[in-house]
Amino acid sequence: MKRFIIFSIVLIVLSHLFYSCAVSKANKAFHKNIANTPYDVVIVPGFPYQDSDTIWHDVMKMRVYWSQYLYENNYTRNIIYSGSAVYSPYIESEVMKLHAIAIGLPSGVIYTETRAEHSTENLYYSYQLAKKMGFEKIALATDPFQTSMLTSFARRKKIKVDYLPVVLDTLKTISKVNPNIDLSSTKMENFVSITERESTWKRWMGTLGKNIVEVQ
Repeated sequence: MKRFIIFSIVLIVLSHLFYSCAVSKANKAFHKNIANTPYDVVIVPGFPYQDSDTIWHDVMKMRVYWSQYLYENNYTRNIIYSGSAVYSPYIESEVMKLHAIAIGLPSGVIYTETRAEHSTENLYYSYQLAKKMGFEKIALATDPFQTSMLTSFARRKKIKVDYLPVVLDTLKTISKVNPNIDLSSTKMENFVSITERESTWKRWMGTLGKNIVEVQ
């Protein structure tokens, strides 16, 4: 029991240190890269929306509001929300788009990537979509933790993006609402959850970017 308590304390301390480091690096990356703005487009990874949800999850809310902040401050001209229907029937990117429009973003600057099922795929497939549409200056805009996790993947795949991660202190100053939206149009027909389609091992490989179908 004593060993378990010590292990738990060490794990909590290490997690706090990792998160603090990720936040610090994110802040530095943001302030460094705003010198290169405006970007042609920012990539915003999705987050699940469940049937039981009455309002959007705080993580999704954070990412959408941050993309609005970047657009309204002329840090980006366009936004790609990324994410398929993964753990629920709702197509994540389409849910984010409707919320973004509801809080005031113009629909004409929003694009969706509906194939990705993991964060590595969010970045890879959205980057390919951005290049196909002719966007040259591309940045990833998500929370500090996910930014940290995707940086090494981007280097490995030679994905040339900059980073405009969420600055938490700035995010706190933004007023937020929970819009009432009809999301029926974002539901995928004949949906089967990824937990039923793939083994735990395959999902872990997907998290590492091993399930990506290379775009030629």
